Amino acid sequence: MSDPVHIAAIDAGSNAVRLSVVRAHSAVDLEPLHDERYPLRLGESVFVRHRFSEDVLKKGIKAFKYFREVMHEFGVTRYRAVATSATREAQNRNSFVRHIRQKAKLKLEVIAPHEESRLGREAVFAALGPESPLRCVSDLGGGSLEISILRDHSVMQSAQLPVGTVRLMTTLGITGAVSSAQADQVRKYLRALLESKLSPRPNLGGELAVALGGNAESLAELAPGPREHGLSTLELSLLRERLPDLLRRDVDSRMKVYGVRRDRADVMGIAGLIFLTLGRYLNLRTLAIPRVGLREALLREIAREAFSRKEPHRYDADSRQMLSGTRVFARRLDSDRHHAEHIRELSLQLFDQLQPVHHLPADARVLLELAALLHDVGHTVSNKGHHKHGEYLTLNGDIAGLDGRNRNVVAAAVRYHNRKADPSGNHPAYGALNNSDQRLARRLASILRIAEGLDHSHRRRVNGIQAKFQRGAVGLHIAARGDAAEDIRDANRSTDLFEHEFHVRLYFRPVGQ
Repeated sequence: MSDPVHIAAIDAGSNAVRLSVVRAHSAVDLEPLHDERYPLRLGESVFVRHRFSEDVLKKGIKAFKYFREVMHEFGVTRYRAVATSATREAQNRNSFVRHIRQKAKLKLEVIAPHEESRLGREAVFAALGPESPLRCVSDLGGGSLEISILRDHSVMQSAQLPVGTVRLMTTLGITGAVSSAQADQVRKYLRALLESKLSPRPNLGGELAVALGGNAESLAELAPGPREHGLSTLELSLLRERLPDLLRRDVDSRMKVYGVRRDRADVMGIAGLIFLTLGRYLNLRTLAIPRVGLREALLREIAREAFSRKEPHRYDADSRQMLSGTRVFARRLDSDRHHAEHIRELSLQLFDQLQPVHHLPADARVLLELAALLHDVGHTVSNKGHHKHGEYLTLNGDIAGLDGRNRNVVAAAVRYHNRKADPSGNHPAYGALNNSDQRLARRLASILRIAEGLDHSHRRRVNGIQAKFQRGAVGLHIAARGDAAEDIRDANRSTDLFEHEFHVRLYFRPVGQ
């Protein structure tokens, strides 16, 4: 197994800069270590003067220097720092980024709106899981409101609207209590933008919609609704009842009554107006609050990269000899060569795509290839019990280059390549392996089972696999020629051994769904 790595993500938003540090044991197993928020309001000067003030620049350098020290204390070896709408719009953003790099020794990446929306969606998908009937993700920040309308986790409509809380507060001159005229302006601004950029108007009555960001989390404490899909919610009808009291209070009164920070208290009223207007436009009663955001998505992508193999696999002379000898042997037994080669290709795709979870060494990849080429040779003896016959032939056949421990591990993977038999110490050949080789054989067999399922029809329809990593789950997105539903169903029935070995759930989704 690979050693854990300490990774970090920084989100430089319009209202604050946030840092998260985790210990990554794999692409799906992240252990939180530290979270910190630095009250730097990057959007305060940008949304009026379109530039960072000198004071903001100095505070920004101080914030990132501090975060670098925190990351050093935790032994962070990989990180990603991103900035969103305020930095995107600042005319002197290049100077800001350059100063962060030179003085804080951190690389700050200014991401595009579509990347910001994608990261938000990925964080929600990971939090809710593959089966959630999610229809809408809204992310309200200091600079913008991002909205994604979904169907089967695919984006059907999207919009990024310049109606963030800090932006509206500064442009409308709202410094405390919100007057009726100011509240009406906020509603009209947002309604006009929704009608112009999110048309036709989605009707999401009764559907699952989530809201991201600190404003949504704070308002859910003020107007809590019933839990949905394991998540707390913001009840919009209750928010509508309580919003007038919130709007009439000044900042100090909100801090005292609602127990929030100053930089949350001054924008809470605007946020409430935005969510109520959005809810009315989309016909929503509640907004679920998953309490995730850009940093969670960044951390998962960093972890996936950390545990992925970087270099393409290179075959040494011994590996090439084993592969050549195995193909010659299988050909002598009149095995279904086209099916075997296709299972070999699918097995390799699975091995490479799932590397961030299984951490198997490069030499295991070759053993998996050999087992794939040999998995059906037992049909030469009999279709009944072909997995046991395949094990016997692998152990005793004349296969050039395949000897000793490698032969024994490959034979065990051949025996357990389908669901007809699970690994057992009562099976003599498997029982003779040491604990380490038994574990390797099980893990190779667990991958081979899925590959075999993906060509259950023997029609070689599945031709591409891409893994998507979530919390405790991996989605395998399947590209196919024609209808591969039968193969995907069988692969889905063949995941038990892999899930047991690696403590992660697998699910399948055809590309385009």
